[in-house]
Amino acid sequence: MALTGIEFDRQYRTVSSEGFNVRVEGERIARLDLHFAGQSVYATLVLLSDIGEADTLALIERIDESLVLPAETSREDLYVTVFRGEQIGFYSDDFQAERGRDVTLRPGADLDDELGSGAECSN
Repeated sequence: MALTGIEFDRQYRTVSSEGFNVRVEGERIARLDLHFAGQSVYATLVLLSDIGEADTLALIERIDESLVLPAETSREDLYVTVFRGEQIGFYSDDFQAERGRDVTLRPGADLDDELGSGAECSN
């Protein structure tokens, strides 16, 4: 597989981490989580299919050039753990509450306020 037209679709960003869907020519090929920890950056890359080691290394290089180096943090090393797998679901407190399951929130929290949804839940 030629890795041309790589796009990183950001799903979330916190003070010290980011999560992305990785797409090639519009097709999702991987999930990437980056964690900025002091002088090191840790990445978890889950490939949705086999792309071979050469393409995996090229993708890691592109991640470093496009996402890690431009980040406003110093970096001494990038550690990448690579898995191959498939997504089997996406779960959240909203998902659980909609199915009538108890959802534990921190004291004083409200699911509607936390997630900005119309789900109802009892603490």
